[in-house]
Formats: sequence, structure tokens, C-alpha cells
Amino acid sequence: MLATVVKQLKSHPALIPLFIFIGGGATMSVLYLGRLALKNPAVSWDPKNNPEPWNRIQPNQQYKLFSMNMDYSKLKKNGPDF
Repeated sequence: MLATVVKQLKSHPALIPLFIFIGGGATMSVLYLGRLALKNPAVSWDPKNNPEPWNRIQPNQQYKLFSMNMDYSKLKKNGPDF
């Protein structure tokens, strides 16, 4: 099957950017899903030892991928410890 794809790419070189961008998009989406699964506080991989992982986040810890106008280093905790 791979030989057929290489043969088609050699005969139609205009398809090369299409394969590059689709492969790059698929790679980036898999990496983002992996980041969400590992870094998001709403995901609990070990519910016996850590049933509520969102309570372990410090007030100055950034877990979002991108934040516009938020300086997490200056935040203070407002609520009680659980």
C-alpha cells in the first residue's frame, strides 16, 4: 500500500503538500489530545489515590495552554484548604 502511495506521489507531485499538511495536522491533534489527557485537572487517571485532582492545583499554577491577560504568578488563594 505504501508503494502505491509513493508511486502516486511521484506521478502527481502536487499531492506532496497535501500529505505534509494532513500528516502535520494529525500529529498536532494527537499531541494536543495527549496534553489534555495528562495536564488537565478534570482528568483523573488514579481515582483511588487522587479522586479530586482539581483540588491539588496551586493558585499560581497555569494549566491552560494559552491565556491572554492573566499573570498566574500574582494570584493568591481565596478559598479554604480541603
